[in-house]
Amino acid sequence: MKKISRRATLSLASVAALGLPAGMVAAQSLTIGLASEPTAADPHYHKVTTNDSFSAHIFESLINRNAKMELIAGLAESWKPVDDNTWELKLRKGVKFSNGEPFTSKDVLFTICRVLNNETNVSRSYMEPMQNFTDVQTPDEYTVIIKSDRPIPTMPNELARSLPIIWSGIAKFDKLRFAPKEGCGVTSPWPTVAEFNTGRLSIGTGPYKLKSYVKGTGIEMERNEGYWGAKPHWKTVKMVPVPNAGPRLTGLMSGDYDVIESPAARDLPRIKENSKLDFVATPSTRLIFFQPDSGRAQSPFVKAADGKNPLQDLRVRQAISMAIDRKAIVQRLMDGMATVANQYMPAGMFGSLDKPAEIKFDPEAAKKLLAEAGYPNGFELTLTTTNDRYINDGQIAQAVAQYLTRIGIKTTVDAQAAAIYFPKRAKREFSFAIGGWPSENGEASGLFQYWVASTNKDQGLGTSNYGGFSNAAFDKVFVPAMALMDSAQRKAEYQKATQIALDNVPLIPLHFESSIWAYKKGLSYEGRRDQYTLAMSVKPTK
Repeated sequence: MKKISRRATLSLASVAALGLPAGMVAAQSLTIGLASEPTAADPHYHKVTTNDSFSAHIFESLINRNAKMELIAGLAESWKPVDDNTWELKLRKGVKFSNGEPFTSKDVLFTICRVLNNETNVSRSYMEPMQNFTDVQTPDEYTVIIKSDRPIPTMPNELARSLPIIWSGIAKFDKLRFAPKEGCGVTSPWPTVAEFNTGRLSIGTGPYKLKSYVKGTGIEMERNEGYWGAKPHWKTVKMVPVPNAGPRLTGLMSGDYDVIESPAARDLPRIKENSKLDFVATPSTRLIFFQPDSGRAQSPFVKAADGKNPLQDLRVRQAISMAIDRKAIVQRLMDGMATVANQYMPAGMFGSLDKPAEIKFDPEAAKKLLAEAGYPNGFELTLTTTNDRYINDGQIAQAVAQYLTRIGIKTTVDAQAAAIYFPKRAKREFSFAIGGWPSENGEASGLFQYWVASTNKDQGLGTSNYGGFSNAAFDKVFVPAMALMDSAQRKAEYQKATQIALDNVPLIPLHFESSIWAYKKGLSYEGRRDQYTLAMSVKPTK
């Protein structure tokens, strides 16, 4: 019989002292049941939380955010404005990519150029604010100087949310220079999403390396032993997509998963009563809303007797908003694990109204508004939703459809998997579509710039404005405010823009999600306001 060394004996004793299952610690493997599947391993492909959360394991940003969404040092140790249009960043020394190559300013320049030349992305969200960059200088290996054509007061926030750094060695170039329209000196084809999905180009500085990415099956990662920061506890991590909340919880209870995202709020009593399980619930900044197609005279899934698109009429949008009982949705469908939204950002966020007026549930007033707009008998509408992306999204859509039908808008629901839904929404194939946005930069601009401002792709405005909303008064206030370096002035203008938006109903706000994670006893998870599910945040309890 093989002898067990004293060191090994002490190690096992330590496990027992922690009260943890020996297999859990010895294997150092973690399996996570995901509510929604990432659509690519490419960190610049499609800006949705599931993708960004996954890529954060492999690719890091210059500036990071903690669980409270506060900015902290990442690959950049410090940053400062040199003048209104210039920012200087000092990079962290001694960092290496997972293949052993050193991280330098060259990789930052290459990443910015790749984002601006990425033809395989689904949305353009990663390009902002980089479209406004006029120059990116790398005076030495650990200094980056970014110049822009306008002041970008939220530059640190933007770099934290939209620039996962990739290795410059995945492409060929003579000498890198900031000339995006000329290809920045890159002589080989730019890397595609398919090449990242194979894992061949998924080379980052993060705490994990990609082992495999198989759509519909799962993701496997292994710890990056050369990681510069604190190494995560788990040596291997598997992420499995399980869109339905019931099977996710069943898998957790049977031991198939160690952690699951978004258990149904109605199942929390079962989790509380189970001595082998625990959970954490954390308020998020994610607004759940519906986006009406107000920009087109003809919309594909609206049918009215007069042949027009009723969603273009402000009174119709107001009526829809008034017809929804938000409090009932929060209490009955979300079991209180959400906050009613009377504006487009949580109270206290930079640019929000201090005391917004309540959006009252008043179906009778809603019917009168429909009649005033010329639709006393209502019209037909298809509500399109995901069924695996947001907490209880399918149920929420059904509830909203019932509310609208009661005021005369005959509403049907088309529920789709997120992987199918998002590409179609980006092509504006819907008339009334669900959405969710977490305002990652911590300011009103996080939502307004992409979802409400009139579309101007050259300025990075309205890139998610699939409803085609356009309001000159809003743009006149909001767009100049984005460039105000004075925080007090910028906040005041954002509040004006917030009120204009509320008055014109470009989006129908419902609630702000609270994020829930459930896990086995013996583990802990630090809930995050950005809703990221990170293996690094799962730890054995002591």
